[in-house]
Amino acid sequence: MIRRIIQIDKEKCNGCGACANACHEGAIDIMNGKAELVREHFCDGLGDCLPECPTGAISFEEREAPAYDEEAVKEAQKKIVAQSQAMSAHTGCPGSKSMQIHRKETAETENPSEIADQIARLQNWPVQIKLAPVSAPYFHNARLLIAADCTAYAYANFHQDFMRNKVTLIGCPKLDQVDYCEKLTAIIQNNNIQSVTIARMEVPCCGGLEMAAKKALQNSGKFIPWQVVTIRIDGKILE
Repeated sequence: MIRRIIQIDKEKCNGCGACANACHEGAIDIMNGKAELVREHFCDGLGDCLPECPTGAISFEEREAPAYDEEAVKEAQKKIVAQSQAMSAHTGCPGSKSMQIHRKETAETENPSEIADQIARLQNWPVQIKLAPVSAPYFHNARLLIAADCTAYAYANFHQDFMRNKVTLIGCPKLDQVDYCEKLTAIIQNNNIQSVTIARMEVPCCGGLEMAAKKALQNSGKFIPWQVVTIRIDGKILE
């Protein structure tokens, strides 16, 4: 049947997960860091997800699609409630799902000082975005690293591969519950920043940090080289 249904622009989507949380029917999932309409028969075409999308990646279209299946939605919602009760530690956010990563054990007698790249590379303090000053000597001609809190724990050689020769700022929009855009904009505007690297995890909540950094770059009015590096939960870089 031809009916109204949502479509998601993958180029605009930043993977923040706001649409998935807003969709009461559970039609949207985050797949490989992007929102995706995975259950067309769950989409009622009312668009609760549209106003929640910060990048305008969601719109309506009229096309051939399965009819909205209200009974299937209700059954799925019952299963979600049952799973939530069974896994009370899981908050419901895709980024906080509990999982175990199996790794090969290393000898406890191994001497870290014998490993060549075990050198602290931190060049500034404080490192929390909320606590960092707007202007400081170390920001002059700095290559700025804006990193999600979890990245240094997930990626083993974070100091050497990311922090080396950079000024580091870290944060987590989910924990701080704040938009870093204003603070980051002020830092970029008030200092001669040479480049910006955004290091984030693959989980949707990290999309807020990436979006704040991108907005800050845009609002600063400066043309500064920048890149986003996404780290998987298993510690590998997402290509």
